[in-house]
Amino acid sequence: MDPIVATLGILALAVVAFMSNRLPLGIVAIGVSLALFFTGVLTLPQALAGFGDPTVIFIASLFVVSESLDATGVTTWAGQKVIARAGTKPVILLIVVCLLVAVLTALISVNGAVAALLPLVVVVATRAGIAMSRMLLPLAFAAHAGSMLALTGTPVNIIVSDFATDNGGRAFGFFEFGLVGIPLVVGTILIVVLFGRMLLPVRPAPTMPPDLRLLASALRSQYAVTADTATLLGPIRGITEVVVPPRSPLIGMHVFPGMTTPSGDLVILGARRAEERLQGADVHLRAGDALLLQGAWDDLTKHTRGRDVLVVDDPATLRRGVPLGKGAKRAIGILIVMVILLATGLVPPAVASLLAASALVLSRTMTGAQAYRSISWTTVVLVAGMIPLSTAFQTTGTADLIADGLTSMIGESGPHVALLAICVLTIVLGQLISNTATVLIVAPVAISVAVSIGASVQPFMMALTVAGAASFLTPIATPANLMVMEPGGYRFGDYWKLGLPLALLFLVVAVWYVPLIWPF
Repeated sequence: MDPIVATLGILALAVVAFMSNRLPLGIVAIGVSLALFFTGVLTLPQALAGFGDPTVIFIASLFVVSESLDATGVTTWAGQKVIARAGTKPVILLIVVCLLVAVLTALISVNGAVAALLPLVVVVATRAGIAMSRMLLPLAFAAHAGSMLALTGTPVNIIVSDFATDNGGRAFGFFEFGLVGIPLVVGTILIVVLFGRMLLPVRPAPTMPPDLRLLASALRSQYAVTADTATLLGPIRGITEVVVPPRSPLIGMHVFPGMTTPSGDLVILGARRAEERLQGADVHLRAGDALLLQGAWDDLTKHTRGRDVLVVDDPATLRRGVPLGKGAKRAIGILIVMVILLATGLVPPAVASLLAASALVLSRTMTGAQAYRSISWTTVVLVAGMIPLSTAFQTTGTADLIADGLTSMIGESGPHVALLAICVLTIVLGQLISNTATVLIVAPVAISVAVSIGASVQPFMMALTVAGAASFLTPIATPANLMVMEPGGYRFGDYWKLGLPLALLFLVVAVWYVPLIWPF
């Protein structure tokens, strides 16, 4: 089979598979790599090279750093401090939320920032009497704009920087993305503030994350705990509620408030049976009884994972809501050192992130198991599996073929028209499949177009990452978009109304502003 035909066929099948949502993204990406090998387009080392690529290692390590900030309560602390000063005025609160998520995204990625701030924003919006549907979509969209503030904002930034380096250009600096990111963040906030009331629905949300302060107060009242509410959820120790399931070995066990559990690590603060509070010396547990347990956060997590009890509120989730918990200072310090290494270029990005991830485990800021769990393996496998497709586009001449067709269509219209065509293709495709996969597919074409018209690859690569970030029109465009759908009560058609003017903003910035900073 002709390599170009095989490459285009594999691309078409991958796009269909991505759009169908019937196969896991990782399986599709692995299938792409294997298909390129079985069709003879790439050798086996080439087909599997993505799994050892420094870009993939860098991305995986960043997930560990992001988790450390979230798990130790750094993001919760930062969010509470900033939002507490914003008051309850809707416009001011909206601006503060957008700025906060944009800055946080620059450090820990779009998905990490939205996941960390989502419960906090929901609680604040509820207290301020603001519909969550007016807050959560701006939260996700501002995160996309914030991903352009620094190299670590999104895997796409890392990918385009490597493409530029490998094709006659240079790597983008750590904060160089901010030259385009700051205008995008400002423009996004202006559009949200000026047109959000017209374009965003007012809809009651079906779900709401627990407010830790109210949860602790309710549990203290229901179980008649004498300790102060503030001491129940602290940086080191916390509480969790569990239910005794059928066939649990705890059935029949004698319990009373203040006793320790069989492990000796946890204390039973109280017990309930339906609406009745259990007390006295003759209480023996039955299936369905509820217990309020207190102990170190690590012990709560360890002893509630088995089949002996069913957890009502996961202690790992509750722990994230406690500001500046155990290890927070170490996490902040390690993050600062990593940013310095990335900004100065003293070591390659993959080395800087690996050093940071290793330091977090060695300093016991997080466990090795926690570090492994924090990595979004779907993203890692997706990037690793799609890198060979980009290689195939370049080595088989597929990218040159598409670029020649594109340049012949635009004729002598100039580099701006070529850049416009590339960005429109990226934005459209990015609404249907992962923006990371989209950029890996389009980047070789963009490079071939730049070379064919004698232009620098720098504006094409920067414009490509801007267009890749414009994933606003559908909830399936990014995990962050999907993350806010249920708590905000959104429908599929709600996204494009606010997303379309934002996508146009990103397109204008990519095509006309980017070349002013990075000339053709």
